[in-house]
Amino acid sequence: MAAHTLPMPGADAQAHSAQLRDLIAEQIIAAGGSLPFWKFMELALYAPGLGYYSAGAHKFGPGGDFTTAPELSPLFAACVADALTPVLRQIGSEAVFMEVGGGSGAFAETALSKLLANDALPARYAILEPSADLRQRQRQRLQERLPPLLFQLVEWLDGPIQDTWNGVLFANEVIDALPAPRFVIRDGEVMEEHVEVAGRLHDDSFHFVRAERPADPMLAAAVRNVERQLPQPFADGYRSEALAQLPYWIQAIVGGMGDGAMLFIDYGYARAEYYLPERDDGTVRAFRQHHVVDDVFAWPGLQDITASVDFTALAEAGVGAGFDLAGYCSQASFLIGNRLEQNLALAESRAADDVARHNLRQQAKLLTLPSEMGERFQAMGFQRGVELGAAFLLGDLSHRL
Repeated sequence: MAAHTLPMPGADAQAHSAQLRDLIAEQIIAAGGSLPFWKFMELALYAPGLGYYSAGAHKFGPGGDFTTAPELSPLFAACVADALTPVLRQIGSEAVFMEVGGGSGAFAETALSKLLANDALPARYAILEPSADLRQRQRQRLQERLPPLLFQLVEWLDGPIQDTWNGVLFANEVIDALPAPRFVIRDGEVMEEHVEVAGRLHDDSFHFVRAERPADPMLAAAVRNVERQLPQPFADGYRSEALAQLPYWIQAIVGGMGDGAMLFIDYGYARAEYYLPERDDGTVRAFRQHHVVDDVFAWPGLQDITASVDFTALAEAGVGAGFDLAGYCSQASFLIGNRLEQNLALAESRAADDVARHNLRQQAKLLTLPSEMGERFQAMGFQRGVELGAAFLLGDLSHRL
């Protein structure tokens, strides 16, 4: 099914989207006629009670809008748990495991069971989840599926841990959902993409359109910093994203973290590939019912909006926060290097029948094949006072950064 043939949302969903659309439009008008694109993205995804991640629509898995690796297969979380087990053991009995953005709870369910089997349970398993709806779904799932011994370790955070803590921080498909500033080059100057209202509010002609305003100093400096590292300057009309706030987000998210490791898995590119001349409209896109939607302004609140990750920027931000880069590789290399074959064999030995075993093998392929998630998704690790580097022994791509 092509994106343009997706069925219209139901009446309730349309009404929900219209309510969020009106809220965004009112903020645009109150701001003098335009908002930066990142602010539109923030409202579309996170506006309380209305944004895509704040409201109650089903998002993950076959019945939602996209499938993340933890929903696709428990093999993913098992391999991540194996990769982080040595770090938890190095830290000892007071180790904290913080998951940023808990999704459906599928990752925590498998990871905790695997860490128990590895004799590497943390003292706390903290989920930093801004969505009240997702918190509720995670809590219900984990309470139903985990033994009390494991469920009692789980807590939900309203913000980063500010007290001193040691442990691991894990985020899967989180950075791609950070509100992304968009820029465009006009006559050699850095402009910022804004969003305006066209047509009459509450009228069928009403819609959002792109606009351009002079970039603020932080975005302009970030764009020029990127440009200096590329073989040639950005061409006139080149449009993309620059997550200038990423260093501040990393510093905020680690809170009072002392010794420990950070692991990020997401889709994206090293900087030279991210800003290829032919990728001149950036990487922002929307997803609805497992299809890419070209119009990111369509149906606010009913579709996900994402931007690919500049892994060079992530490396800079992690090192800037006081960590050492532990490694960078494709998701396929990371999973294979962290016992995918052994975890698959174990899962197959416990499978109920041949169909279940076949499904497990298909899941492993989807996680690792270049045509699926294997190369598009990449893993990056950081360490401080611990050793995570062994998790990146296979297929290191740090030279591309």
